Amino acid sequence: MLNYHHLRYFREVAHEGNLTRAAERMNVSQSALSTQIKQLEERLGHPLFERVGRRLELTEIGRITLDHADRIFATGQELVATLDRSAQSVPPLRVGALSTLSRNFQIRFLAPVLGRKDVDLTLRSGNEDVLLAALKSLNLDVVLATEPPRNAAGADFVAHKLDEQAVGIHGKSERLNHPTLRGLLVKEAFIVPTESSIRAGFVGLAEGLGVTPRIVADVDDMAMVRLLAREGAGLAVVPSVVVADELRANRLASAPFALDIMERFYAITIRRSFPHPLLEKLLKA
Repeated sequence: MLNYHHLRYFREVAHEGNLTRAAERMNVSQSALSTQIKQLEERLGHPLFERVGRRLELTEIGRITLDHADRIFATGQELVATLDRSAQSVPPLRVGALSTLSRNFQIRFLAPVLGRKDVDLTLRSGNEDVLLAALKSLNLDVVLATEPPRNAAGADFVAHKLDEQAVGIHGKSERLNHPTLRGLLVKEAFIVPTESSIRAGFVGLAEGLGVTPRIVADVDDMAMVRLLAREGAGLAVVPSVVVADELRANRLASAPFALDIMERFYAITIRRSFPHPLLEKLLKA
């Protein structure tokens, strides 16, 4: 078994770069500290330091060990902060988001904590199954999605509805000059999010008008939907929040037709005795 007492001593010396100063700071003798590090080297089977002048330099194995040691002790501090609700430090906030979710919406959700020096963010994107599995195993604090969980059996998931927005058609203004929605659907090419309620709603709308729309791109990344629309590859079928920057800059325009398709935004959490201390603030923002 790895002796974490030895690992802590090694970490202090590695950051200090000097055995004497590290011993003074930790209130132990230099010889005792040296013995602890030697025992760790024997356990790992590799030297961790080499002496360069008066300074101790990490070997390659030493750098690898220090990286792991920093993460191990940071995790320990995170554990204490999580369980001690009166603690001053805040554990990292781990957020998952569907890959098809608007980046602008994600930034809006995180706005209350962005820029705070006491908050570290971990952001992860993926499909619903992967993200909900991570939430269930407590590797994520919250998942941002456009639907409540579909495969929620056996888990105490809670879907908090944050917002809803009308879906529209957005693109280069010269491609939107059609007198009717049906004419637009017949003449133009479209970019739609993959595996989303938007896609199903759009295809259903077109079928109701007797049109099979020409979908030139199924995209699982909303940022790519924006880029393709900006490049004129087609018209994007998304809520306006996805292309808000382009609309403000007049790089894209919106078609004057109501689609009667809504996209809803949810923050999905799981029932926990010790939820992240910032979650309540984010859910009420």
